[in-house]
Amino acid sequence: MPSDVVLRAANVVHRALIRLSGGRLGHRLIGMPSLELTTVGRRSGEPRSVMLTSPLQLGEALVVVASRGGDDRHPAWFLNAREHPDVQVSLAGGPRQPMRARVVDAEERAVLWPQITRRYRNYAGYQRRTQREIPLLVLEPVPAEEPGEGAPAS
Repeated sequence: MPSDVVLRAANVVHRALIRLSGGRLGHRLIGMPSLELTTVGRRSGEPRSVMLTSPLQLGEALVVVASRGGDDRHPAWFLNAREHPDVQVSLAGGPRQPMRARVVDAEERAVLWPQITRRYRNYAGYQRRTQREIPLLVLEPVPAEEPGEGAPAS
């Protein structure tokens, strides 16, 4: 299982690839769009960002897999998003957009997981390595507030 140091180093390399290539490389990995997820630390309350891939998109929603390479522990970003579901997502180097994270339930996972593992077999391998069920999160756009619901009318 990857150590915290290895996971952090992979994120540094991923960000450097995007920056050094002027955004030409790194926005797709193994055929999946990559994204930067910014969560609020569940203990620190500080913003925490991580580079992830989205193996499945549901309209404007993005599915991410909390695999941590098949480790027996959930990734910190997953724990943060589960506790503080209001997140920011930057897709393909675009601006950060507010999104809401939700953990899929067993019924929805039973539909989504086979779609993901059929296309990206590495996730099935991660699941075989761990006793925990690897969670899926759906990152959904936050609808703009309607006038009269706290947002000033324009």
